[in-house]
Amino acid sequence: MLNSDLARIIVEVVSTIICVILVKFMFKPYRLTGEGRYLGLPLGFGFLGLSYFIAAFAFFEPPNLFRELLWLQSLTRTFAFVFIALTYYFSKKPQKNMRLFWNLTFSVLTVAFIALFLIVIVAPQIAEPAYSGTQVYVRIFNVIILTYVAIHTIRSHLKKPDTTTLWIPLGFILLVMNQYSLLAWYLERSMVAFTGALVIRLVALSVFLLVAYRTFYSSRKIQKEFHADKT
Repeated sequence: MLNSDLARIIVEVVSTIICVILVKFMFKPYRLTGEGRYLGLPLGFGFLGLSYFIAAFAFFEPPNLFRELLWLQSLTRTFAFVFIALTYYFSKKPQKNMRLFWNLTFSVLTVAFIALFLIVIVAPQIAEPAYSGTQVYVRIFNVIILTYVAIHTIRSHLKKPDTTTLWIPLGFILLVMNQYSLLAWYLERSMVAFTGALVIRLVALSVFLLVAYRTFYSSRKIQKEFHADKT
């Protein structure tokens, strides 16, 4: 195994682990309240972690399966970004719209995976030459989606300024930079852009992890103070 492949696997594994921890933190509000509006972000970051896991696994597979796994991780990652964007979009909408959101999202997921299956299984000869060219458009789409999320979180922070919420748009801005660097990689094959994309991704996920930890720690502290006052 080449050193570059090993480094890529390490980055993907670390990214997967961070996403698993994020899902654990983000799932707690839903577990405590049972409200569906708290389920969007943990599911979104769960799909994101799944995409990183698939990417890591791809480097252990024989070359003939590598291509199919790359398509799968690309679809899963893009779906994760769309899922997170829709979660923020519908976060202020009535509950009726939230139910429509879940139905529409999972329908899109089903159709997307069926389409992927047809491309890489039924007609694998089409997949290889199309992958690199398709990724240019995929990265542009991801940049647009993540830019929307970054703007949305910035507006939310400006309405209720807080030290913790300031880090959230920073994390999404870093993910925008991550996807933009990957776009540069596919257009120019610059290893600097590719390496930078991996580093930026780890920094972005670390920012989200910091926010999740601080939020969880603060909520636990408030709960302890509340119980102490009652006693």
